[in-house]
Amino acid sequence: MTLQEMRIQAARRLAEEPLLASQAARDTDLLLMFALQVDRTLLFAHPEQPLSPQQTSRVEALIERRFRMEPIQHITGEQEFYGLPFRVTPATLIPRPETELLVDAVLARVAGPAQIVDVGTGSGAIAIALASRLPLARVVGVDLSEAALTIARENASRNQVTVDFRLSDLLAAVPGELDVVVSNPPYIPEGDRPTLHPEVREFEPGTALFAGTDGLNIYRRLIPEARAKLRPGGWLTMEFGFGQAGALRELIRGWDEIEILTDLQGIERVIVAKQAH
Repeated sequence: MTLQEMRIQAARRLAEEPLLASQAARDTDLLLMFALQVDRTLLFAHPEQPLSPQQTSRVEALIERRFRMEPIQHITGEQEFYGLPFRVTPATLIPRPETELLVDAVLARVAGPAQIVDVGTGSGAIAIALASRLPLARVVGVDLSEAALTIARENASRNQVTVDFRLSDLLAAVPGELDVVVSNPPYIPEGDRPTLHPEVREFEPGTALFAGTDGLNIYRRLIPEARAKLRPGGWLTMEFGFGQAGALRELIRGWDEIEILTDLQGIERVIVAKQAH
């Protein structure tokens, strides 16, 4: 079988799953590049190149995993975030492009030797992105999952930054006098579980997705904890879900300079608030 024949066959197989049909060609190319360890230029340069039986079997196995809705990032073990490479596993939430807005929000407000804590750090994406841009800052990443922290430490080493990763229930293991608390917490209402895309619902950790009947359980705990530990003038920056902006404004009432930021799709995505002086 040639490379081009495999591309056609694999894309047709993925397109049999309606949820994958619109991206079947893209997913096929990503998995071919991963399986054959070639870049996009090489993938298209020699469509007549024959594949060995071993290569064919490897590609077909990867295509079947994707057909069963396993995320591409879990198959390849990698995802880019803020221009940096991250290892991801089923133990961590896959970093999303919209979460880069959290990093932007912190960088727009903080410089120099700040004390920053990323709550629910997962793969370490937010903490590591901030550490890479703020070399004088002291960045701490906390999570309840030891498995996630193992991945986060590996990602920090890979990206050559220093982050103090700790096992902690929110800010319990973190001393006060912080300049920034940043978090992308679980915020999906439990009742929304059946409506989620299968690759999210079935493959990503539920503890990083769901937070009670209205999705606000973590915010109800984190906001007062952050208020107790932030310096006067410190910042709390959190991602939230669709339609939750109004409820969060109520929960964060009494803070200064409350601002809602929208993502590139125009969806309200991040709330920023300043600790009163």
